[in-house]
Amino acid sequence: MKTKKEIIEIARKTLEIERDSIHDLIRTLDDDFAAAVQLIYEGKGRLVISGIGKSAIVAQKIVATLNSTGTPALFMHAADAIHGDLGMIQENDLVMCISKSGDTPEVKVLVPLVKDMGNKLIALTGNSSSYLAQYADLKLSCEVSQEACPNNLAPTNSTTAQMVMGDALAVCLIECRDFGSKDFARYHPGGALGKKLYLRVRDLSEQNEMPVVSPDSPIDDVIIEISAKRLGVTAVIEEDKIIGVITDGDLRRMLSKKPDLSNICARDIMSASPRTIEEETMAVKAVEMMKASNISQLLVVKNGKYKGVVHFHDLLKEGLI
Repeated sequence: MKTKKEIIEIARKTLEIERDSIHDLIRTLDDDFAAAVQLIYEGKGRLVISGIGKSAIVAQKIVATLNSTGTPALFMHAADAIHGDLGMIQENDLVMCISKSGDTPEVKVLVPLVKDMGNKLIALTGNSSSYLAQYADLKLSCEVSQEACPNNLAPTNSTTAQMVMGDALAVCLIECRDFGSKDFARYHPGGALGKKLYLRVRDLSEQNEMPVVSPDSPIDDVIIEISAKRLGVTAVIEEDKIIGVITDGDLRRMLSKKPDLSNICARDIMSASPRTIEEETMAVKAVEMMKASNISQLLVVKNGKYKGVVHFHDLLKEGLI
C-alpha cells in the first residue's frame, strides 16, 4: 500500500499530465474545427454521435451537453448501429464518430454505411491517419502523446481530450446561437440550477397565506394572526400601505419586557420600514437579501402594494439554499 504522501504525488502527476494534454489540443484547432461548428449550427437535422467503449461514454456526455444547450443531438452506439440502429439516422442528420484509434472494427464497418446514406461525417479521433480520419468529411483531433495510466493503456488523457473537444464544440455553438440564461432555464426546469434561472418570488409567495393586522390591532390578535398563518411574521397595513412588520421574535422580546399586555397593540411593537421585495424578482435575489440582513422572511409587494410573504423555508424547499 502506498503512503498518503505517495498517493497525493501520484494524483498530482496525473492531473499535470492531463493538464498538459489539454493544453496541447489548442494547437490542433484548425479550419476543420470551425467548419464542423458551422455545419452543425446550420444543419437542418440532428447531430448523431457514435462511439464504442470509453468513447461511447464520452459521446453520451457530449450529447447531453448539446441537448441542454440548444443543439439537438442523440447517441448511437457503434456496435448497435450495424445491427439495426442505423435507422436512427435521418436524411438531414450529421454524424460524428468518436474513436481514439479510428481503426476499430466497428468503426470500419460503420463509416462506409454512413457515407452510403449520404450523411456528412465528422471524425473526432486521436489518429489523423486512421481509417475514420481518412474517410470523414471533417477531422477533429483529440490526439494525446500518452495516457496518464502508468502502463500507458487505460484511457485517461485520451478520453479527457475527447470530452474537452466536445465541450469546445458545445461552447462555440452556444455562442453562435446566442444561447442565454433564459434559454438554459427552459431546458432545465426541474433542477435547482433551472429554478435559479426562472423561479420568481411570486411563484413562492402565492403558495403562502397573507398575514396582516392593522396598527391598532390588540396584541392578542397579532399573536393569533402570526400563529394561524404559520410564517412567523405579519405585515402591519394602514390604508393599503405597509407601515411595519411584526415577527415572532418581536413578540418574544416584547413578552420578556412587558408582562402587562392589556394596552399593547401592533403599532407599539412593529418594526417600521420592513424589508420588501417585488414579486417579479428572481427568487435567488430573496436568498441574497435574507442572508445579508440575517432575516427569515420578506414582505412581497407589487408596485408597493402588499402581496404576501416569502419565507426562508420556501427557498430551502426549492433547493435554492
